[in-house]
Amino acid sequence: MKNLYDDKTAQKYTDDLSLRVYTSNLLGKSDELVLHGGGNTSVKIFQSAKEILYVKGSGWDLVNIKAEGFAPVRLKSLQDMAKLENLSDSEMVASQKAAMLDKSAPNPSVEAILHAIIPFKFVDHTHADAIVTISNSKNGKEYIKRLYPDFLIIPYVMPGFVLAHTIYEMASDLDWFTCKGIILHNHGIFTFDDNAKKSYTKMIDAVNVAEDFLEQNATIGLRRDCKDKVFDIDALQKIIAREKGYDVVLKINRSDLACTYASKPNLQDFASRGVLTPEHIIRTKRVPLILEDHDIESAVEKFKERYKTYFNKYATNEIALNPAPCYAVIKDFGVVSFGKNDKEAAIIDDIVSHTMLAVLKADKLGGYKSISEKESFKMEYWELEQAKVIRSH
Repeated sequence: MKNLYDDKTAQKYTDDLSLRVYTSNLLGKSDELVLHGGGNTSVKIFQSAKEILYVKGSGWDLVNIKAEGFAPVRLKSLQDMAKLENLSDSEMVASQKAAMLDKSAPNPSVEAILHAIIPFKFVDHTHADAIVTISNSKNGKEYIKRLYPDFLIIPYVMPGFVLAHTIYEMASDLDWFTCKGIILHNHGIFTFDDNAKKSYTKMIDAVNVAEDFLEQNATIGLRRDCKDKVFDIDALQKIIAREKGYDVVLKINRSDLACTYASKPNLQDFASRGVLTPEHIIRTKRVPLILEDHDIESAVEKFKERYKTYFNKYATNEIALNPAPCYAVIKDFGVVSFGKNDKEAAIIDDIVSHTMLAVLKADKLGGYKSISEKESFKMEYWELEQAKVIRSH
């Protein structure tokens, strides 16, 4: 991965917030680091005799975030929240809002508390494909420990307050100045420094370690022989529109990657092993519709029944989402994503494309393994994640 930091360009940014915007945009330029609102960044600034955390506003994209996309929150208030034993989502949102200097600013990222307890000026967080690919392999814990001996490594924990409090406790005896970053299993990576360039460079360097490892240990070959397969796309579109309750736009992916992925044996099991990183589930659901023959109606009914079973197994007082699929993997044909509009279909296709590549590579490392079905449900029905999708429409 190329380091995009340019010293001459950076000289134009004379204050910490504008420099924070610049390096955030650099991170956002790489789809291999963040996708569609993913990741978050922050900077700590002294202002009016108080230290303020400017953290990415929830739902903003790093690639085009501006200064107004950062939420200014009193640092000490966030640090005090991390010490609490329990904090509900609604309490966290209300407390963060109350601690903001500008109530008209966007809501702080769900990771604001975690950014606050990291004792460095600049903090960068991404969902780097290479790192999550390794982490989402069955031997991922051993690989990550070996590749990142100077990182604080965290088992998968639900994002938000629980994650921040977990790291607060795990870091009680940590020498932060010898810690090169944080790896969150099945989730992503944090790097940090008092210098914007160094924090960004640490991110790129860490991701390059993972990319080099995958290049040496997880090379894959892609098929190119699915182009002649015929499938009734019009029928699929009509059935999905009926199930969704609105007209749908299709994004058809017949790339070599999609061809390879869709041609795997035991496709139902192969392509139904979960999301690459947890927040993807709000866009894609946990698993796709699998079409191994032309009986679309039957496959959709089976998908809906499985989804209802999944919901009933884990639901407490949640209201079920529409059980229709968000994308389909069609045997020996490719992948088709369903959206309300071109933008939504393209977003789902982007996410699925990154997931397909990661799955194929993770299988070379012993097998792909996502977060559990139970943890997936928690994320899919987490109100703070659902709010992101609502804001994006």
